[in-house]
Amino acid sequence: MSTAVVVEAPGEHRLVSHEPSRPEAGEALVRVHAVGICGSDRELYQGNRPEGYVRYPLTPGHEWSGTVEAVGAGVPEALVGRKVVGEGFRNCQVCDRCHAGETTLCTAGYEETGFTQPGAMATTLTLPARLLHALPDDADLTAAALLEPAACIAAAAIKANARPGERVAVVGTGTLGMFAIQFLKAGSPAELLVVGTRNDREALSRQFGAGFRTKDQELPDDFDVVIETAGSASAARTAASLLRRGGRLVLTGIPASGAEGLDPTDLVVRQLEVHTVFGAAPDAWAHTVRVFGAGLLDPLPLVTHELPLDGFAEAIELVGSGDPKVGKVLLRP
Repeated sequence: MSTAVVVEAPGEHRLVSHEPSRPEAGEALVRVHAVGICGSDRELYQGNRPEGYVRYPLTPGHEWSGTVEAVGAGVPEALVGRKVVGEGFRNCQVCDRCHAGETTLCTAGYEETGFTQPGAMATTLTLPARLLHALPDDADLTAAALLEPAACIAAAAIKANARPGERVAVVGTGTLGMFAIQFLKAGSPAELLVVGTRNDREALSRQFGAGFRTKDQELPDDFDVVIETAGSASAARTAASLLRRGGRLVLTGIPASGAEGLDPTDLVVRQLEVHTVFGAAPDAWAHTVRVFGAGLLDPLPLVTHELPLDGFAEAIELVGSGDPKVGKVLLRP
């Protein structure tokens, strides 16, 4: 039987029967292979998502992979049977920001799969076909379910513009940090360092090609590029402290409301170049799919748990458990 998870309201969910939604003009129907759980899904379930960034009742799921089963009018039939992943932001395509390719800044307002529009914690997902990115025929769909967070880091890597031979670093050793290591490693840096609080991630960091230090150890201050992925104000400050004068910093984490930020005097005097990332625009998605297809991105070592859809509550608890043995948690419809 086809099923879907529905979060009726914060802290309330149920498993319901699911009827695939026939694709209308410009849409595609995707059979979901796997869907990832991240911190924002936990926020959605707990009711901590900022106002305007969630709409209940809702089927969550913004990190997913699957296979196209049907397409609506105006969509090439050749897409049927292809393995795909998909962008989450439902941009308007006609505002100035969308025309500039900055779809995550769409001025028509925020709409995203799994937060304000039905997500992938269901047997199937119907969405605009223009959001899909086709994968190689031999792609591992379990690994591909992690390409959404990877795309967010690809956006950071593009903004960082790390050049071959530069010294680069990552702050944070979660899923995003591990992806940042892989993207930066692909750019042939002279040195690649990851700074975190989890000693259990040292082996994996080194497997992906990075040196490892905790923030309590003595840290250098002469890196060209640093990507912060930890989502705390202290991590942002640590990231800035690693940079040489004129270095480039990209912040991807979202600290709790009211967090104290970077010292503007330090930013100006050291002439630091600071960028931020929220989500992933089409160019970051395309870059991610290319890197994944080339074998330069390996998400599978990050996956530690796979559960059926009726394991949603357990998955949410695992994500928030703080257990170092818990990495990426996937649901398999």
